Amino acid sequence: MEYVENRAVEEEQLKGIFRDMVKYSPSKICGMLGNAIIVPVYTSLLTPEEYGLYSLSIAVLSFLCILFSDWVGLSGLRFFRQHQLTQDMPKYLTTLVVMLTTNLILMCTVAICFRQNFFDFFHIPIKYFLAILVLIIPVAIRALLFQLLRAELKSMSFTFSTILNQILTIGLSIFFAKYFHLGALALLLGMGVSISLIDILLIYQSSILSWFKFQKIEWNTIFPIVKYGIPIAVTSLSTWVINQSNKFIMNSISGFSDVGLVGVAYGLTLPLLMTIFSIITVAAVPRIINMYEEKIDVRPIISKFTGYYILVALPVITVISMYAPDYVHMLSSGDKFYMAFKLIPFFAFGTFFMALADYTTLQYHLANKTYIDFIIKLISGVVGIALNIFMIPKYGLIGAGVATFAANFLYFFLSTVVVLPGLQLRYPTLTIFRMVIAFVPFIALNYLYSNYLNLSPLFEMLSLIFVFYGCYWILAKTVLKRAK
Repeated sequence: MEYVENRAVEEEQLKGIFRDMVKYSPSKICGMLGNAIIVPVYTSLLTPEEYGLYSLSIAVLSFLCILFSDWVGLSGLRFFRQHQLTQDMPKYLTTLVVMLTTNLILMCTVAICFRQNFFDFFHIPIKYFLAILVLIIPVAIRALLFQLLRAELKSMSFTFSTILNQILTIGLSIFFAKYFHLGALALLLGMGVSISLIDILLIYQSSILSWFKFQKIEWNTIFPIVKYGIPIAVTSLSTWVINQSNKFIMNSISGFSDVGLVGVAYGLTLPLLMTIFSIITVAAVPRIINMYEEKIDVRPIISKFTGYYILVALPVITVISMYAPDYVHMLSSGDKFYMAFKLIPFFAFGTFFMALADYTTLQYHLANKTYIDFIIKLISGVVGIALNIFMIPKYGLIGAGVATFAANFLYFFLSTVVVLPGLQLRYPTLTIFRMVIAFVPFIALNYLYSNYLNLSPLFEMLSLIFVFYGCYWILAKTVLKRAK
């Protein structure tokens, strides 16, 4: 693909991305705080066994969403601008809605017909199985409408709905758990009611009512969506295998109690960290797609935001891993989940590399070659599940952590090896060099804390981060300024 050099457009899009990041930030920050609140609140309401059952149920829900709904919403985002330019939005939206409805009907039919195989494979009670089948309907609708909001660049509407959804979910879950004594099922019920209400709001926030009209669907509309979306679904399934299969393998070996520990470590890393890290991608990706469609070279922008991500994520991940026991103690209820700290460093750095791969794999999405993403993620997923099967029986929680980290790192590594012509990532070398220098006083201060001082863990964690960013800022403003 030939690119057009247009620095004015690039600067305007950069400003637009930063504006969108500011608008999306409240939803992501509230989402992060909500995820931080969920673990201590839910672990105080549930026993380790019940929390393990809840974690398995959410894992099954995400499994079904990956196969039958999420990829439709992501396809809606990818081709929205293209169909907007050609002014055939009614036909496009009709296609998306019909495909989503057909997928959900197919899912329910398959799940009910093969329910016994479902029970044997996932090891969950029938009432949870039925609750998941009902819950996936509002979840799938929300996924599509959220992507349409992103495509329309309605960041404030997205932010408001996300925050409201988080508050309603937590509040209703606590209400059903405390007053109806439904155990883990109360959390699924609270989620279902909350998301259903949000779906109604999203219908009015998006422009789907003004655009949507039933039209005759043609194969030339369906085929690009399927071609783009199915590899995404299989790729996401591989991600699910990497990060969720350990719960099912652990359950078959040790029961729901150890699954609860895995669920707590997972809840304190991937959903918590990815929520805040995704502020960059949720704002940048729609505009990068638009620029690419207009034949603007997007590589400089991707490089900049890759550097921003590494700068934001790596110090935080490092501090969390160093203070894993204190981190779990601060964000879980009581000592019954304390041993989850063993998993924190592996899950945290696994999350770092998985999120970093969002930047290195963006090339495949821009070029509509998501099958490459599928292949490298599938390889990583197979390696991950093999490691889980081999290591969990021998090493327990540590085995699950090592397997998850190894699979996520392999995915990132392969995405840096398989590079499409004209879309190779320009590495943010100056940012990385500044960070290497800034870690020197960081390491020195940590040595001082470890050997001579005994301060509050929270104070130590925050001061380490403060020292790192203070040194980085000084370097960026003085000896290592970016050349203009």
